[in-house]
Parts: sequence; structure tokens; C-alpha cells
Amino acid sequence: MTILLTGAAGFIGYHVVEALLARGERVIGVDDLNAYYDVRLKLARLAQLEAKQGFAFVRADVADRAVMHELVRRHSDIEAIVHLAAQAGVRHSLIDPYAYVQSNVMGHLVVLEAARLLPRLRHLVYASSSSVYGANRHLPFSETDRVDMPLSVYAATKRADELLSHAYAHLHGLPQSGLRFFTVYGPWGRPDMAYFSFAQAIMAGEPITLYDGGRLRRDFTYIDDIVAGVVGCLDRPPAGDAPVRLLNIGNHRSEPVNRLVQLLERELGRPAVMREAPRPAADVEETFASVESIAALTGFAPKTTLEEGIPRFAAWFKAWRASSEES
Repeated sequence: MTILLTGAAGFIGYHVVEALLARGERVIGVDDLNAYYDVRLKLARLAQLEAKQGFAFVRADVADRAVMHELVRRHSDIEAIVHLAAQAGVRHSLIDPYAYVQSNVMGHLVVLEAARLLPRLRHLVYASSSSVYGANRHLPFSETDRVDMPLSVYAATKRADELLSHAYAHLHGLPQSGLRFFTVYGPWGRPDMAYFSFAQAIMAGEPITLYDGGRLRRDFTYIDDIVAGVVGCLDRPPAGDAPVRLLNIGNHRSEPVNRLVQLLERELGRPAVMREAPRPAADVEETFASVESIAALTGFAPKTTLEEGIPRFAAWFKAWRASSEES
């Protein structure tokens, strides 16, 4: 099967491509390699993928309709799309909201229109986010909860994507699954995420900021569990008159951020220099995923605890840091 995967040089995209190639799929990866974080990390991921059979890379912005539409015309054998490209980062959306609307909303719309040109398309799986739950206080977060109170521009763009997908499923019968990811972490991760930036600061002896004393809680989900959920969902397209659904992918555990810091200190062998600050307006107090829906569909069962996942990340991080200092 030929699969188009956007955001192929990103954290989740890289790991999903590896999983798909490992089972013999052909993957056309798209990424614009933007400079939101260190491009060297994106290029290193990409180099790993380009060494594997069955992978082809196209450097492109998913919001560029001419390029994306020409791509799918040239590859009309595409049977599935995994759309992971997006401008990430909740807090950065306060600084550059235009980038989020362009990449996340226009980019999603372009992918939907491109999907309509594919005669053999069976399923479009796209990345949403736990941030859509916003000010919702019902825990654990369930797909049936209200999601009309976003706390950031990023969250609002992700909810807009879900609504666009619902309309396209209703109007055009386009089978789609939106996946609400919960705080993904692991090797080859994103430097703007707390666990990665904390590790960098700890190793450099620089202070880390703990909001509300580290008492904020997150459903930390290891990358291997995320990949299992994505691939399991991809294999099971929805049916019916409006073939569309939304699914949480999380670890079904809510843990305090200060526990994350403790594990990083232990694995990196250095104490963290900590300072406290009030919780930013864009941050929620707690995330916690209900995963019953995806479990019923795919058998999804998250296997990796924070105590298991952080040592794996820390081992990769130390090796990456050493190689970066040498280059």
C-alpha cells in the first residue's frame, strides 16, 4: 500500500514512518523542514528514513495547494494519508498566531482537498490534540466531552481541523479519523516540549521553570504507544454515510510534572535548578485520557509507564547531545 504521510521529519511522523516501512508499506513523506526548532534534528530523522527501502521524500509546505495537488495527481495510487504536519506548540501560538492558522487550518484544508483527488483513498488519519478539551474539567477527558472552550490559538486550530473533517466526511464521504494525542514523549522528541527542554537545562546547569510548583498533571504518553494507536487506527477506516470519528490516544495515567523532573534528575545524574511561576493562561491544570474508544476499535493498550519511558529518552538524549557537541 502507498501511504502519504505529512510531517515525516517531525517527532511522531518519523516514528510512524519507521513502523509503516517495517511492515512493508511504501511511504511518501512530506515536510517543509521549518525552523521552529533545530532543523538538524529534523534532518537527522530524515537521514534515518532515507536510508530505508520504500521511502520517498518531498520537501513541501502542506498549505501550498498547487504543490500538494500536483503531488497527489502524480501519485494516484495513494490509498491512505496520515496527516501529522502542523505548527506545534501551545505557548508559541500566543506569539505567532498567523503561522498556526496558515499551517494548521489552511494546511488541513489543502490536505482534505488533495484527498478528494485520490480515487483509491481508503482512509485519512490526522493529528488533533488533547488541547481541544481546553477548560473542560471532566476527567478523564472523553471524546463525548464539550470542546468549545479552547485556551490557546493552537487548540482552536486543532478543533477547527476536526470540524472541517466532519464537514468533508458528511459532504464527500471521505473516511477520516482524528487522533487526539496526549503529551507525547520519547527518543527523537521535540526540543520545545517540557521533558526535552528540562533535560537540556539540567545538563547545562540552567534553571527550569515549574508552573504551580510542578503540580500540573499530564497524561504522558510514550511514542511507541502513540505509534501503535496510529497504525491500528489506520488499518480500520470508518464506514457509513458520514465516515468520521475522533479518538483519544493517551497513557490513561495523569502524573505531576514534578515526577517527570525527578526521573530526569535520576537518569541524567544531576539535580535540577528549579524556579516557580504561576500557570500560564494557555496551560490547563491536568490532562487525562479516556482510551476506551480506541481500545474497543483496535485493542489499544498503552504499555509504557513514565518510569520506563524516561530512561529510554534519557539514554537517547545523552547520545544525541554528545554527537551534537562533536559536530
